[in-house]
Amino acid sequence: MSTVKLTIDNIPVEVEAGTTILKAAKEAGIHIPTLCYLEGINEIGACRVCVVEVEGARNLMASCVAPVAEGMVVKTNSPRVRMARRLNVELLLSNHEMECPTCIRNLNCELQSLARELGIRQVRFEGKKSEHPVDDSTPALVREPDKCILCRRCVAVCEKVQGVMAIAPLGRGFDTVIAPAFQEKLVDIACVECGQCTLVCPVGALYEKDYTSEVWAALADPEKFVVVQTAPATRVSIGQEFGLAPGSINTGQMVAALRRLGFDRVFDTDFSADLTIMEEGSEFIERFTKGGPLPLLTSCSPGWIKFMEHFYPELIPNVSTCKSPQQMFGAVAKTYYARKVGIDPARMVVVSIMPCTAKKFECQRPEMRDSGYQDVDYVLTTRELARMIREAGIDFKNLPEEQYDDPLGESTGAGVIFGATGGVMEAALRTAYELITGETLPALDFYDIRGLKGIKEATVDIKGTKVRVAVAHSLGHARQLLERVKAGEQYHFIEIMCCPGGCIGGGGQPIPTNTEIREQRIKGIYQVDMEMPIRKSHENPSVQALYREFLGKPLSEKSHHLLHTEYTRRGKY
Repeated sequence: MSTVKLTIDNIPVEVEAGTTILKAAKEAGIHIPTLCYLEGINEIGACRVCVVEVEGARNLMASCVAPVAEGMVVKTNSPRVRMARRLNVELLLSNHEMECPTCIRNLNCELQSLARELGIRQVRFEGKKSEHPVDDSTPALVREPDKCILCRRCVAVCEKVQGVMAIAPLGRGFDTVIAPAFQEKLVDIACVECGQCTLVCPVGALYEKDYTSEVWAALADPEKFVVVQTAPATRVSIGQEFGLAPGSINTGQMVAALRRLGFDRVFDTDFSADLTIMEEGSEFIERFTKGGPLPLLTSCSPGWIKFMEHFYPELIPNVSTCKSPQQMFGAVAKTYYARKVGIDPARMVVVSIMPCTAKKFECQRPEMRDSGYQDVDYVLTTRELARMIREAGIDFKNLPEEQYDDPLGESTGAGVIFGATGGVMEAALRTAYELITGETLPALDFYDIRGLKGIKEATVDIKGTKVRVAVAHSLGHARQLLERVKAGEQYHFIEIMCCPGGCIGGGGQPIPTNTEIREQRIKGIYQVDMEMPIRKSHENPSVQALYREFLGKPLSEKSHHLLHTEYTRRGKY
């Protein structure tokens, strides 16, 4: 690859030809502020915050899209550059709802940070501001267009990463707004409510619908018995909200914090992940050995399920009928556990702590009431839990480590790896191999289906029988894989996770969430798995007791009633 030599702020720099000025400056340790830029996803130079001065050029250049040239002389901090950046940010602020103290992104807002970085203390421009209604029509997401800065990051991630294209710029000039086609409400379009837009929004224009008030009210009600479940991915992400390194394992502190918030019991969704493997693994074995629609497609990710219902309803027969671990937990808590401890399920409130915004939609699906009540009452994202902990004045970093309550808090390493892409498949294979062969699996770690590659494939030899599996994460990659399936490519078992990286990159996770942070969280997930005394779902003693005392066996009539579901054909538009 040929290289180019240039000078940036009097520093000689040599980079590959085709490199942008922004990346060249970064390699030289020179910071250029950005706002609309999202590497590899949104590189459009729209905000003009990254402008630089190039010797001999008439106009300032957007460094995120301008390529380097031989002998180029760049100034990133000249008076002209600083004036232009301040002007552009002031113009954005002049049409922005200045509600910083009460905004959900206060102190974690890129526009706010940029204004501080550029030394902006007043906005010189006054006049008409955009006026658009708030869209809170979905159970999961809220749009506040009056806080939008038109960076188009959300548009790019929805189109290029998720392949959904639920939102786009509408109108022109001052009337431009990012919205669904014809300015429909989110609830009325093919939005899968994955929340990836909330992770990339630099301001408070897109965020999760908050249910902390409802949960506080339940905790304060002496008539309610409030239990909480925590998803696998939350244990390696909650610490980030309190200044700890991404991927740090804070399971015990999270359990302690939840008890101090007032929850009557603190349980682990990893328990019901193990339960899911018992049901889904048995479903796969039955289809594989006795005949049934293949490939079997996993059903743990509600964003993926909604995507499938909108765009691939013809594949409904292939999708596992198993509920997600969240929903299995709710059904078991309000039946088996309520009976076991003598609690009227009408008094029980089940709260989930999830890395996912789509789980808010999932818990309100009409199918999710097989316990006789709404199986899961409220879903809080990792971000919402952090807000509750801060509101309660809890010093998270200095909490002692505490253990989950029994029996719905007992889990295995197979349950925890549900949090990473490939984890559901790996957990299923650990169990399916031993249930099919009756032999101990020689090696528990399936490295071929781990990592952040978009589509991963492997062939597993189960006593001479070749089982071909595939794993996809992000809906854009899912679409590619499903098109292969429709074209006739043969697989037996496919795992699909809606969000990049799987649940560790869910739409309800701490901001920022980027590739490096996803990698650290995945590393944490597999570290927890390695340290677990039991690493196979079918060896979970509490799951075994659940079948012995209540369900009977996997795929029994009671299991089908409580733990399985059906799907809805939805339109694309």
